[in-house]
Amino acid sequence: MGKGQVKGLVERLKDGDNVLIAEGYMWEFERRGYLQSGGNVPEVVLDHPDLVRIMHREFVHAGSDVVEAFTYYGHRTKLRDIGREADLERLQKDALAIAREIADETGTLMAGNLCGTGIYSVDDTLSHGTCREMFREQVEWAVEGGADYIIAETFCYVGEALLALEVISEFGNGLPAVITLTPYDPDETVDHVPFPDACKRLEDAGAAVVGLNCSRGPETMLPLMKEIRKVCKGPIAAVPVPYRTNEKHKNFMAFKDEWTGESLYPLDVNCCMCNRSDIHKFADQAKAIGVEYIGLCCGNAANFMRELAEAYGRKPPASRYTPTLGDNIIFGDAGKKGNKENDKIRKFSVGEYVASDLAKLKMSSSSSKLTDHLENHDDDGGATGN
Repeated sequence: MGKGQVKGLVERLKDGDNVLIAEGYMWEFERRGYLQSGGNVPEVVLDHPDLVRIMHREFVHAGSDVVEAFTYYGHRTKLRDIGREADLERLQKDALAIAREIADETGTLMAGNLCGTGIYSVDDTLSHGTCREMFREQVEWAVEGGADYIIAETFCYVGEALLALEVISEFGNGLPAVITLTPYDPDETVDHVPFPDACKRLEDAGAAVVGLNCSRGPETMLPLMKEIRKVCKGPIAAVPVPYRTNEKHKNFMAFKDEWTGESLYPLDVNCCMCNRSDIHKFADQAKAIGVEYIGLCCGNAANFMRELAEAYGRKPPASRYTPTLGDNIIFGDAGKKGNKENDKIRKFSVGEYVASDLAKLKMSSSSSKLTDHLENHDDDGGATGN
């Protein structure tokens, strides 16, 4: 299916459709051993382009409506830091071409990508000019590469986000812009604008979608989304990290190891990760708030994306492997299914679906002693008694 046959972002949202987006490529490629944490430059686009294609397909299979070109942190400053500035244009154009290829193959939208530069400073007008030029070249490459819209994300300054939106409006050939800010600990941007007000400014400046991405997990992002929904009339975006942030640790950079007290970010935060039920719950709550553009950021994986898609009423290809609510795990001798003394049935409920084929798991009678042992001991290792 070609680009022209796919309904655009704005048209979908005007028609009352929701848009689901898989992000998190950077962390997933680091986990798989193809990207270095710290620099986080998407060199995998140049070094292993077929793996980028595979990940795009995985996320579409799991429910993403969008193939986002993997150009996050693929800007001039980051490439210069690792001595590959000469590869900047090739990386950008290759990433866009790969994304366009997979979007056409799967009948999905293709998005170009900008992100925070790391050099913007409120009082340094020279930094504004440098950022503007970095954004301009990326926007022009995205237009040339056939993007359907442009994502500009992970801004901690609303001033930098507005600058990115201005450049998209000027050089983007009419492409819609999705602009998202990243919330750290205080509920305001680094340039001291409360997030609801900052999102309203971006909406008033012409962004097609505004909202938040990264840094916070569902539990600490959703309260802000409720406030943003109150002031923004158009579509809003929620793209949290899939980690169990809380009032004590509002963003995933704040996690501490409960045994050592050492910081867990960035390499050891997986012990604080959400489970699939958390993701389904987040999606249910976001839908109730009125979030029309939803996804997951750093830490995302295809199984999480499927949970989110199913909560939004979708059945992506990956749902073929999802059993319906109420399927059981049956322990004991399958041949004695009707015998309540020998069968122990555990029912699962993960929103509407259980996200693995647990219904077909049957422990043989030879495992019954282990089953009884597990069921008769509490979480502290003590016997529960009869």
